[in-house]
Amino acid sequence: MSTDPGGTRVLFAFAGDAAAEWRAVNDGVMGGVSAGRFVITANGTLLFSGTLSLANNGGFASVRSNPRALGLATGDVLLARVRGDGREYSLNLYTDRPRTAFSYRAAIPTSKGEWVEVRVPLDRFVATSFGRVVADAGPVNPAEVNAIGFMLADKTAGPFEIEVEWISVARAAP
Repeated sequence: MSTDPGGTRVLFAFAGDAAAEWRAVNDGVMGGVSAGRFVITANGTLLFSGTLSLANNGGFASVRSNPRALGLATGDVLLARVRGDGREYSLNLYTDRPRTAFSYRAAIPTSKGEWVEVRVPLDRFVATSFGRVVADAGPVNPAEVNAIGFMLADKTAGPFEIEVEWISVARAAP
């Protein structure tokens, strides 16, 4: 992880052995048949693609980093440069909370074929479990976040593709 003078720190850049830091998790864990996989491209991006299926009460595909300390703090803003297919994905934050399928989510729209930089303040993430809001979970505690991911669960069957150039964090002004 590196920090530039402007206070932005790269959390994930995709080159070399970056694939070892990531894994796909799809609705097969609950009987679904969606297929999502990722590769690190020759251009140094993470390409997550596949087919979303609603069969067997499924309907999600995701890719996430393996757990590690991310060093997030209150007021931080997550940034990611992505090129999508026009579908709405979610940027997910994971913690070690003992609740099944728990994550904090924020919607990130994409423009088909266009690179965009998404900016999501930590206070915009909503606690979820199995895609439903968990009202009593409280806001995300930045110190507990140990993984980041992207998920598609828009209830639209068919092919999908999102490419990620980098994920960074910007510190709030003191």
